[in-house]
Amino acid sequence: MGGGGRLDSEEGGFGRRLDEHEHGPGGHRPGEPPVRPGGLVDSAVYTRGLRYASPTTLADTYRCLQELGDAMAWIGLHRPDREQITSLAHEFRLHDLAVDDAINAHQRPKLERYGDTLFVVLRAARYVDVLEMVEFSEVHLFIGPGFVITVRHGEAPDLAAVRRRLEGEPEMLARGPQAVLYAILDQVVDGYAPVVAGLEHDIDEIETEVFGGDPNASRRIYELSREVIQFQRAARPLLGVLDALAAGSGKYGSDEELQRYLRDVTDHLTQVVERVDSFRHLLQSILAVNATLVTQQQNEEMRSLTAASYAQNEELKKVSSWAAILFAPTLIGTVYGMNFVHMPELHWRFGYLFALGLMVLVCGVLYLVFKRRGWL
Repeated sequence: MGGGGRLDSEEGGFGRRLDEHEHGPGGHRPGEPPVRPGGLVDSAVYTRGLRYASPTTLADTYRCLQELGDAMAWIGLHRPDREQITSLAHEFRLHDLAVDDAINAHQRPKLERYGDTLFVVLRAARYVDVLEMVEFSEVHLFIGPGFVITVRHGEAPDLAAVRRRLEGEPEMLARGPQAVLYAILDQVVDGYAPVVAGLEHDIDEIETEVFGGDPNASRRIYELSREVIQFQRAARPLLGVLDALAAGSGKYGSDEELQRYLRDVTDHLTQVVERVDSFRHLLQSILAVNATLVTQQQNEEMRSLTAASYAQNEELKKVSSWAAILFAPTLIGTVYGMNFVHMPELHWRFGYLFALGLMVLVCGVLYLVFKRRGWL
């Protein structure tokens, strides 16, 4: 961004040349200032929408604001320590409850007003293509007269891109801290679009897996349902935040252009919430269909097992029947083959024929019995 100059050394020495900010010390990539020690990512003081100074410490930022008077500071932090948050709370009179929330994170999207200061919690999301999963992060904002403090917990949203965009539109940035708030809201909501597309793609894949009989489909449906629920918890409460901002715009004299900006963000978010709600219902339907298909598959397997068991049982009946038939002659032959001296019928002339006839008779009777029962 051009213009804005720098603070001269005799004015406190807390400014840097804009060409250094644009190209970064040591050739850092433009628009992405390095994370400084202690969690301070970027700090800038703006006058009339132009970057006037880029203090390197919080103390320099405070002094610059005091000397300029009519200016706005935008302080960006990434996972700051308690000492930094305490310093900001003391300088800008931040409420203790909001400070604790900003330190601890893990908050739902919300908006709270403490006097002239707004505390806003946003949950950003990004779709990780490699892992096919949604990654969530938080950004906490303190918006007050002449200052914006952003505390980021996670990789998203890209606040450096928001800062670059606003610095390229000085007229918008000159509208004050609320312009920064609405731009960050827009960035968070725009970041939901790739997530919606990624979830939709995953659902299409799951449908293919379900009807393809993939055994891992149930697990993936469950995991994706959890991601959709988490996404709902990130996006749906944000509608309440936007409604609260719209309701207070008249009372607190918000700029008309910013109100139109806010309505546009609300429209986009409403579309996202409706899509995510439909995803949840669709996943429930897919889960029900998958359960039905699994049940049908299990029934088919049970029928196959039953048929196989029936066939084996029929074969076993045949084997058992023939075993019983063959066992009868063996039993009779064993009795008459004991060779005792005083055994009845041992020296009978018709004993041999009687034994053979008895064997044939018993085998014939057993055959007829098994045949009538369908075993043979």
